[in-house]
Amino acid sequence: MRQEVLIQDAIELLKNLIETQSFSSEEDKTALLIEKWFVKNSIPFKRTKNNVWATNKHFNSSKPTLLLNSHHDTVKPNNGYTKDPFKAIVEDGKLYGLGSNDAGGCLVSLIATFTHFYAQEDLKYNLVIVASAEEESSGQDGLNSMLSIIPKIDVAIVGEPTLMNLAVAEKGLVVFDAVIEGTPSHAAHPNDNNSIYNTIEVLKWFKDYKFKKTSDALGDVKMTVTQINAGKQHNVVPAEVRLVIDVRVNDAYTNKEIAAILIKESPCTSIKARSLRLNSSSISTNHELVKAGIEIGRKTYGSPTLSDQAALSCQSLKLGPGDSTRSHSADEFIYLAEIEEGIKIYIELLNRVIV
Repeated sequence: MRQEVLIQDAIELLKNLIETQSFSSEEDKTALLIEKWFVKNSIPFKRTKNNVWATNKHFNSSKPTLLLNSHHDTVKPNNGYTKDPFKAIVEDGKLYGLGSNDAGGCLVSLIATFTHFYAQEDLKYNLVIVASAEEESSGQDGLNSMLSIIPKIDVAIVGEPTLMNLAVAEKGLVVFDAVIEGTPSHAAHPNDNNSIYNTIEVLKWFKDYKFKKTSDALGDVKMTVTQINAGKQHNVVPAEVRLVIDVRVNDAYTNKEIAAILIKESPCTSIKARSLRLNSSSISTNHELVKAGIEIGRKTYGSPTLSDQAALSCQSLKLGPGDSTRSHSADEFIYLAEIEEGIKIYIELLNRVIV
């Protein structure tokens, strides 16, 4: 199929995806739209829950396998929208709609790229594409659930909006719940162990703490207190204050190491990680995918945002059309030219690596 036709078909698919609600764990209808693409292009596919996947026609288990992945779920629209988030509106070269930028443009561009290479013989890599569910919620039925079902993956391209630059590393995430205790009392009486006042020094500790190891690609670990909760009555000093701490982890630490440090050093009564599974991700700058991307003029950088890369244990590259700063914003959009560019760059990149 000619690239021009692929590009137009991909844009039409994206318009249909925008106009079909697909909140995390509710992606059944967008999965059907993706299935129709594969049927139309005579590509055998499989569906596992709301994940739709396929392999290239001449799959050979003796070759390494490259995963192409992006997601078709969305967050819920925020209250700032002035346009209908479920209507695909084209104005001034922009395609508006919920999920257009994150990550619909990436998804349809990768689907088009997979279709371009699907029937080619003698590829150096097998191709597997997974249009995955539950990325926005880090759900249990998303890409992580597919890794035992699809063929073993050696390297991956994860489609997220990067302006088609090469995100060679991505920060991991650990969310902590912490408790600061004090002595409960009536507000009218003296109390030298007020849990809320005790929290002042704890908050300062979190604000000022610096993890020792930095990363060339991802910089420092970033730790942010994002929630605080205490007390129910105006005249009662509460027994405890609860904090939530968001920690974005660079590739110099594992999530387990971060948890051990905070349990040992933080001045909280107790602190516990909700999960340690969303680790940082990276790919060697010497990998042929990265080298090929640099050769065609793409820049490398480290990404502060989390994606389905966190589910992968292999090397992975985050790369896709669109701009991450538009994700989850009101009146979300992607430029039509970005989708065209995305498909062309994906194809050019893979031509240098797998053909």
